[in-house]
Amino acid sequence: MKRRTVGRALAATLALGLGVALGGCSSSAGGGGVVASGNYSGPAVTISFWNGWTGGAAPVLVPKLIGQFNDSHKNIKVKNVPQEWAAISAKMPLAIKAGKGPDVAVAHGDDIATYAAQGLLLKSDSIVKALGYSASDFPKGLVSAATYKGSQYAIPWSVTPLGLFINKDVLTAAGLDPNLVPTDQPSYMDALAKLKAAGVQGEWVDGFVFTGTFEFETLVWQFGGQLFNDDVSKATFNSDAGVKALTHMVDIVKQGYSPPNVAQDGNINALVGSKTAFNWNGVWQTTNSALDKVNWTAAAVPQIGPEKAVWSSSTDWIFPANKGQDKNKTSAAATFVKWMNDNSSGWAATGELPAKNSVRNDPQLLQDHPNLKPFLDQLPYAHYETVSPGITNAVATITTAVNEAVLLKKSPKQALDDGVAKANQLLKQNASQYGG
Repeated sequence: MKRRTVGRALAATLALGLGVALGGCSSSAGGGGVVASGNYSGPAVTISFWNGWTGGAAPVLVPKLIGQFNDSHKNIKVKNVPQEWAAISAKMPLAIKAGKGPDVAVAHGDDIATYAAQGLLLKSDSIVKALGYSASDFPKGLVSAATYKGSQYAIPWSVTPLGLFINKDVLTAAGLDPNLVPTDQPSYMDALAKLKAAGVQGEWVDGFVFTGTFEFETLVWQFGGQLFNDDVSKATFNSDAGVKALTHMVDIVKQGYSPPNVAQDGNINALVGSKTAFNWNGVWQTTNSALDKVNWTAAAVPQIGPEKAVWSSSTDWIFPANKGQDKNKTSAAATFVKWMNDNSSGWAATGELPAKNSVRNDPQLLQDHPNLKPFLDQLPYAHYETVSPGITNAVATITTAVNEAVLLKKSPKQALDDGVAKANQLLKQNASQYGG
């Protein structure tokens, strides 16, 4: 997951530099000639698939999933092209323009509008229809989040919500019931106070994207706020809800429930090392082998504010609009996407939840992966990435604000006001570059 953040930041930088180079591209590229059933029956083709899964997820992707697909589709061969997420962000725009990009790729939810605005993607409305998908086949809001200017540009693949990881032995040693999970603000703060009395700093709050930013965004939504206004022309994360959210995190530090200046990954490392009891982190940590030596469990994030909410990211299938793109390859790619979604229960082994409801709701998924239950239970109230061209640069100002506040360099209000001022400048630049 950390590689994704690097890729997003680089994509934001590249977007500014590529604006002129790609200015002649149209964002209204046509469909890809997909057969009605999603079962490609054309001539034999080899399609390239770009993705950033180079680590622990790679063995699940290849040979298990892609290998099975290739074995069962004699007229389609999928060539897996794994590379760092940052490399994809760097290479793909110019590769597509030159007709050398992938036939199918995976993008993060907050990158789709940027790619679409640059004319790098095929509209996928006809593909979605041909494959028989509708919004109800995926978590609420996920399909609409993959649209730009009224057109569909992606198909959901997986979701990765935040959760509360718990070291049960730390709770037991501090005299707390390890099976009594805090679910709201009073019970959570009471647990932190009792842990402190026993000499344990119960939650290590950091000022990094992983996972301080995700926690802050969760809390903003729980307090009824939004990060940006509806058309993403203004940042709003300095609202009363934002101040309450960041104040909650800062107070945990000020009251000694967290040490100051927590390093990147210091919180999950502290949980693994039995130095803390709670860690707000993503579902991907369920596959962290370091937790094998820990008596741990996971739960829904506590509801600190008046509303249920949790941050989640998404990954989505995209169909690049390569110069001279072969419609047979796009059609074959759509068949690959449908097969992968239909068989995505195996992807849960990587710590990502399948986006397709029918797969995710199959009881067999929890039988195979019981640790995923609290994350699955949160999806009805999950919030996904903000969708707007170039949005990653504006979102980065949220992390800066969180960092400045939890390091006690600025008050929550001042940090958020400064962040919003910078974000609004960037949003204006994005509107100018991408045409609003």
